[in-house]
Amino acid sequence: MTSRSRKSLLFLLVAALAGALFFVAFRPHPVAVDIATATRGPLQVTINADGKTRIRHLYEVSAPISGTALRSPVAEGNEVIGGQTVVARVEPVAPALIDSRTRLQLEAAISEAEAASRLATAQLRQADEELAFAQRDFERTQALVERGVASLTTLENGQQVLKLRLAAREAAASNVDMAQSSLARAKAALVDPNGSDDTKAMDIVAPISGVVLSITQISEHAVQVGAPLMSIGAVGDLEITADLLSSDAVGLTVGARALVERWGGTPALEAQLTSLAPKAETHVSSLGIEEQRVSAVFDLLTPPEGRIGLGHQYAVFLRVITWEDPDVLRAPISALFRDGPDWAVFTVQGNVAKVTHVEIGHRAEDLVEITGGLNEGDQVITHPSNEVAEGVTIVERTTL
Repeated sequence: MTSRSRKSLLFLLVAALAGALFFVAFRPHPVAVDIATATRGPLQVTINADGKTRIRHLYEVSAPISGTALRSPVAEGNEVIGGQTVVARVEPVAPALIDSRTRLQLEAAISEAEAASRLATAQLRQADEELAFAQRDFERTQALVERGVASLTTLENGQQVLKLRLAAREAAASNVDMAQSSLARAKAALVDPNGSDDTKAMDIVAPISGVVLSITQISEHAVQVGAPLMSIGAVGDLEITADLLSSDAVGLTVGARALVERWGGTPALEAQLTSLAPKAETHVSSLGIEEQRVSAVFDLLTPPEGRIGLGHQYAVFLRVITWEDPDVLRAPISALFRDGPDWAVFTVQGNVAKVTHVEIGHRAEDLVEITGGLNEGDQVITHPSNEVAEGVTIVERTTL
């Protein structure tokens, strides 16, 4: 082979290599995408909200008298029996100490009350004598009238005197009772507080059977009448409260079903809406946005054995179901995009993306109901990027 032929062959090889490199460098590469399949199955449209459990009937135990609450005989978490378990003890306030001047005044008051009692007793004896005399005189007059010796007028006068003496005797007896009560009150004021039995502690029993949720103060402390001592409730009787956006609450009705998630166990618990507040209140979100929220209460339907460990003021997550269907054609909501006034998705035809217009129904959090444009088993591209377009070659990301 001549030198010229070798040069020509070398040139051809270099040209072919350059052409191959140019083709590889500038040929269109397939776009990596995520692919999902349209399937049939259940679909639920929900309103999501954070909730909190609470005991339906909470009992606050308070001090029935002013005094000293002794150290609590129970601790938080203890189970109590209604009408039996002593949950608190309160001693009445002890009488104040008496100084020498006050003691002299009280002793003088006792002497005065004793004298008044003796006077009332003497007046009662006098009234008894006068009543007895009036009774005998009336009986003598009555006997004389029967024999015709005395007139009826004399008898009537005697009867009137007898009634007056009887009334006087009753007044004297009342004065004796009053005097004795005054004497007892005067003596009570002089009772030595150290020797009094009136400071005996009063036992307070549990109003219901349940669990001690909180104790105001375990140690001995002074209390006023009505001061709270502890809270008791039945942990098995729970309900859930949640603050819903007013725009979401508009479409809800009492009796709506709800699922309780993130409560610390599985599966999700069943609940039912029992009440909605008649007015909304302004709440500030964690982002500083003012929102109108409506307070909602849900009855926890799952029995206690299905939610062991769930207690008072526990945080939960609620999904309030506003619509559901057990069998619909559904696709990921992330596959949808707007194509003019219509909704569309990119379907996979072989290894090529194709724009397909679809009709949609209800939308859930991650899925959407497809009412037209797709069939069960069709593959769609989720989260399509700007590189995905009609006719673009694609490759599933998981195969790379």
